[in-house]
Amino acid sequence: MTTTTPATTPLLNPRVIALAHYASRAVLERVLAGHGMTFQQSVTLRPAAIAEGAVERDGLVDGVVDALKIDPAEAHSVVDELITADLLTAHDSSQVRITDAGRELFDRTSAETAPISARVYAGIPEEDLAAAGRVLTLIAERANAELAALSD
Repeated sequence: MTTTTPATTPLLNPRVIALAHYASRAVLERVLAGHGMTFQQSVTLRPAAIAEGAVERDGLVDGVVDALKIDPAEAHSVVDELITADLLTAHDSSQVRITDAGRELFDRTSAETAPISARVYAGIPEEDLAAAGRVLTLIAERANAELAALSD
């Protein structure tokens, strides 16, 4: 695979961030589609997969709403989809837990995407990754603050 770098590297801006996000998301969605899974389902399953046990359904929904900027009803719907698909199970009236099938799917998709991520990030100096991480975290914090202000 050949990559090209523009003669002048653009400064970080919304377009550069969006292009990187959508390129990365498209790769992930291609892998997920091979397993009949959506991006939203993957984002929702992950916290249950990395938890040490059952998770509060409302907390899971809140995390998905925050991560994806979607309506709570839509996030609840995604949780319901995962329960219907036997990837999550209701633990009690307020908690959900990942099932064995959910764990296997999470592990399989993670294993399939890991080498892709490794190739994408290969050769980028650690200090550049750290700087990008700091800058993108700050941008996300500020954008979230702006979004909250618009919602008031």
